[in-house]
Amino acid sequence: MFKSVNPVKFVLSAVLSMAVLGSVPARAADDVFMMPVKPALETPNAKEKLDGSVSFYFGDTPHPKVLENYGEFVSNKKTNAFAKSDAETCQHVVLSNFIEFQERAQSLGGNAVINIKSYFRRNEVKDDSRYECHVGFLMSGVALKGEVVKLAE
Repeated sequence: MFKSVNPVKFVLSAVLSMAVLGSVPARAADDVFMMPVKPALETPNAKEKLDGSVSFYFGDTPHPKVLENYGEFVSNKKTNAFAKSDAETCQHVVLSNFIEFQERAQSLGGNAVINIKSYFRRNEVKDDSRYECHVGFLMSGVALKGEVVKLAE
């Protein structure tokens, strides 16, 4: 009824399986990186998707006088991180946030998003030139909070 297993083949299979699994780099469930904003805004994809009608000001970066404030908004985006570099996946997902902020500002009559800060899991991290990116084995995420405004020109 039961077929006998060759013990040598069984041991060799087990050792080979462990060697293959051991050669895959271990990855924490969620690595946190503070990534620079500027390179993300300079990618060809960003230049294609962001039309320049909305400016983005991180942290306490100085900006022109606020004429109208349309409120604070949160954008929380995720993207596939599988087989991509950390920089590539973070730039892609933060661009998704910028696109959402641009669409929100345009729909409200705004021309900027100011006081942008990272807001992953409702934890605020304020920085004038960097954003927080969470990278896992399969997914990456960036959450941003900022004020949509109309600035003087």
